[in-house]
Amino acid sequence: MDKLIVGVRKFQSEVFAAQRDLFRELSEKQEPRILFITCSDSRMDPLILTQSQPGELFILRNVGNIVPSYSGTLGGTTATIEYAVGLLHVKHIVVCGHTDCGAMKALLYPDLIQDLPALRNWMVQAESTRRIVREQYTHLKDDALLLATIQENVRSQLDHLKTHPTVASGLRRKSLSLHGWVYAIPTAEIWTYQDARGEFVRLEGGREP
Repeated sequence: MDKLIVGVRKFQSEVFAAQRDLFRELSEKQEPRILFITCSDSRMDPLILTQSQPGELFILRNVGNIVPSYSGTLGGTTATIEYAVGLLHVKHIVVCGHTDCGAMKALLYPDLIQDLPALRNWMVQAESTRRIVREQYTHLKDDALLLATIQENVRSQLDHLKTHPTVASGLRRKSLSLHGWVYAIPTAEIWTYQDARGEFVRLEGGREP
C-alpha cells in the first residue's frame, strides 16, 4: 500500500498539476470515442498500450475480456456496453485479448478452476470459444493451442457484441465499428482481426493525432 500512496502523491503533485486544465474539463463531462474491452490481467494497461490520455477511452475489464450475449447475463458488462454506446455514443469498440491469458488456460483446462465456482460460471460465457477450439484445432497443442484459443475468443466476443441492441443499431446506422485485437505481451505487437480475410494480421500504420 505504501507504493500506491506514494504514487497517488506523485500523481497529484506532478501529473495533475501539469494537466490541470484537462482534468478541469474532465470534471464536467466525458466524451470518449472508444469503448475498450480487455482482460483484468495486471500486465494489460489500455492507456499505456494505446498512449491515450484520461477521457479518451471508456474501459471495460473482466476476466477473459468476455462479452456475454445479450440474452445471457444482463449484468455489469452488459450495462457498461449499453452506457458506452447508448449514452456516450462511442464510435468504436475494441475487444482486446492478450497472450498468456489465464482465463483461456482455464477454458482449455477446467480443472484449474474446479474450486472457484463463480469463475467457472463466468467462463460459461466463453462456451462458443471452447467448442470452436475443440472442433477445429485438434492439430494444435500447448502454446499454439492457447494462442488459437485467445484469438478465437476475441472473435466470439465480437459476435456476442452484435447481439446487444445498442450495438446492433449502431452497426446498422454505420455509426459504430467493431475491432478485435490480440496484444503480445513479450513483443508489444498488436494483431488485429480482419473479417474479410478471416484471420489476424499485424497492426500497422495509424496516423499520428
